[in-house]
Amino acid sequence: MSEAKANFGMIGLAVMGRNLALNVADHGFKVAVWNLETPVTEAFIKEHGEVRFVGTKSLPEFVASLERPRRIMMMIMAGKPVDSVLTQLKPLLEPGDIVIDGGNTHFAETRRREADLAQSQIRFVGMGVSGGEEGARRGPSLMPGGHIDAWTALQPVLEAIAAKTDSGPCVAHVGPDGAGHFVKMVHNGIEYGDMQLIAEAYDILGRGLGIQAPELSQIFGRWNEGDLASFLVELTGKVFAKKDAETGKSLVDVVQDKAGQKGTGKWTAELALDLGVSIPTVVAALDGRVLSSMKAERVAAEPKIRGVVASVAPASEKEALVAAVHDALLASKICSYAQGLVLMRKASDEYKWNIRLDEMARIWKGGCIIRARLLDPIMRAYQRTPQLANLLLDPDFEGRMFAAQTGWRKAINYAQSLGIPVPAMSASLAYFDSYRTARLPQNLTQAQRDAFGAHTYERWDKPELGFVHSEWLK
Repeated sequence: MSEAKANFGMIGLAVMGRNLALNVADHGFKVAVWNLETPVTEAFIKEHGEVRFVGTKSLPEFVASLERPRRIMMMIMAGKPVDSVLTQLKPLLEPGDIVIDGGNTHFAETRRREADLAQSQIRFVGMGVSGGEEGARRGPSLMPGGHIDAWTALQPVLEAIAAKTDSGPCVAHVGPDGAGHFVKMVHNGIEYGDMQLIAEAYDILGRGLGIQAPELSQIFGRWNEGDLASFLVELTGKVFAKKDAETGKSLVDVVQDKAGQKGTGKWTAELALDLGVSIPTVVAALDGRVLSSMKAERVAAEPKIRGVVASVAPASEKEALVAAVHDALLASKICSYAQGLVLMRKASDEYKWNIRLDEMARIWKGGCIIRARLLDPIMRAYQRTPQLANLLLDPDFEGRMFAAQTGWRKAINYAQSLGIPVPAMSASLAYFDSYRTARLPQNLTQAQRDAFGAHTYERWDKPELGFVHSEWLK
């Protein structure tokens, strides 16, 4: 082991850990590395050398190799493995040392660990990391939480390795304790919604208009030059262009239509329910993945359950319908972001995190999976009005939504006329229409609740009475 102390430590050398370690080293920091399987560490050092890296065979050796205050990052599987490593690390560390958990950990677990380690004056940071393998290597979006002093110590490293945009490094101190992992969780919820919306646009264009993958690649390529410009839209265009070497078909056409999930979208929906925040686009995306997993049932049901019989639009209407799908995707995407931002505001108030929504939009502009051109105007909207209740109320976005409405409704109507499911687009439109409606039909719901369960209700014409009860069935 080299006598020179390392500036930064990485625990875990799977894809994300090794790429982040290389990224840190590329920016002039010496990195100590440790992996549970020693041969993995040895192979990494053999490949990348001992000048920039310090390979260690045990946690005591790893900790001893780091300058103080130690800056240690774990990129390991969330859950019990994190607690196991922390249990081994804790007696080796000293007051002021910093440990980062960069995995997809539930923010409640991060709050627990941060409070526990704080008793030993060890600073624990839950940090969201987005951008996948390439982002980790070349510049991710980073969402660190924890104590502000930990951020000060980590800032030189994290700002160096983060993605860069015209608004600066894609990293910022999110807030105390579990705020960083919470924001990453919401990021992933928005990602679920975005991916489902793109899949629905694909279904309308493919099944509804008969457009094949090569042309779909061109359409998404054009869309990526305008308001829809984003990592996921760009990626989708490239996916449609990929050919299967074995069959010569478009590779996407031979992929089984069963989507998996790792839990962060579910956590987002659960917390939204707990906090009373409506995020129907994310929930629809979750439902879409669940229904996709029921492949055998769907195959059995198709010949047995009759649907509508409608004609596909004539070729003369194709261009207009493609434009309508573009508008539906754009408007629905804005709703997905709006819902996620409302959830962040509500949780920030609940847990006293003081999350700045303009900063969250800023650090998502580059590096992360949901990076998109829309994030720049979203950032400006919250800079103009930091306490903006909903993105849909911003004059710029109100104008965007108004301009897209006709196409949005047309695309959904067309899909529904053919029996093509568009749950996330429909949920987004219902959210939009509900939010802009002063009086909803839940007056009847509340009357029913009072009629069968004496749950009481309020009168809009006599608010001074408070909650009252009526004998509806007498």
